[in-house]
Amino acid sequence: MQAVRPASERVTDGAPEVSASRAPSAFCHIALDNMSLNRPSLWILDAGLQHTRRTMRILVTGGAGFIGSEYVRRRLASDPTARITVLDKLTYSGVEANLASVAEHPGHTFVRGDICDPDVVGQVMAGQDAVVHFAAESHVDRSIDGAGAFVRTNVTGTQVLLDAAHRHRVGRFVHVSTDEVYGSIGEGSWTEECPLAPNSPYSASKAGSDLLALAYHRTHGLDVVVTRCTNNYGPHQFPEKVVPLFITRLIDGRTVPLYGDGRNVRDWLHVSDHCRGIDLVLHGGRAGQVYHIGGGTELTNHKLTGLLLDAVGADWDRVEHVADRKGHDLRYSLDDRKIREQLGYAPRMEFAEGLAATVSWYRAHRSWWEPLVERAGLR
Repeated sequence: MQAVRPASERVTDGAPEVSASRAPSAFCHIALDNMSLNRPSLWILDAGLQHTRRTMRILVTGGAGFIGSEYVRRRLASDPTARITVLDKLTYSGVEANLASVAEHPGHTFVRGDICDPDVVGQVMAGQDAVVHFAAESHVDRSIDGAGAFVRTNVTGTQVLLDAAHRHRVGRFVHVSTDEVYGSIGEGSWTEECPLAPNSPYSASKAGSDLLALAYHRTHGLDVVVTRCTNNYGPHQFPEKVVPLFITRLIDGRTVPLYGDGRNVRDWLHVSDHCRGIDLVLHGGRAGQVYHIGGGTELTNHKLTGLLLDAVGADWDRVEHVADRKGHDLRYSLDDRKIREQLGYAPRMEFAEGLAATVSWYRAHRSWWEPLVERAGLR
């Protein structure tokens, strides 16, 4: 395990020195500082009925990835007193440079390690108040050709984290998941009570991890909440995903692939809105519950392609129609009324604005994405 940590923390034998001791308490719950969801703290009511307040310590798995790094940057910017430990293996899609802007933040600790390693996980879990679990293998096409890595990371890795969270009495475990666990829907939208029917090895592994997380709540009483989101887009997304793949290829003057007839429908969610939704669930979600986080912008892949062409300034002759993906789900759609009504969530980023900003970011950050394109063999 390799770590870079704040200067204020002592290091012993190459691992963070973290106390596992906990304040004696009758109960512990998350409260809001000055009624703001952006400045969380823990109020602890001890056996003597005396209140104390302290900064929340959060373990963020997969924090060097696209969504995880957005969450870390956002959290540290909104709460300078926050203490966040990032655990990331830095596989092909984990980019430590995503955290460059917070590398010297006194509340940020980076640990390079595998969520499937119980020793590493046990060390970083000690002393944490909450876990926000992003770490996952997440590319459908890769799962079709190699499901083993997805089962290992998404199921076994989640189980290792849950065991450690239970053992160290972590106050809350937010398990971040996907709408793909439901399979495909022709009309209407899935509610949180709909049965799971995944169609790809990736979505099956995520469904398994969702069920495992909820089982730890029912079996062990672990304070677990599960979020399921629609398709994310925004800065720092690894260029194998459709939005950055199309943007980077079009910027380079290359063609882009459109699966089948392009009628597949996805709802698009800006990563900043997703992370706000996760924070709302972290602070206000009910234990053992599932919450949907949607973007409110359903588009066919054909329509999305046209918008991307317009945003970059390219023509349809740059589009190459290719054979459809195996088991390609036709449509995903989440009913997110629960998080809207119970926690006050609503997406803020209009898709046109978010897409334009995303294109501008990739234009300005070729030095970030070009090495990743080469490394992933996306040329």
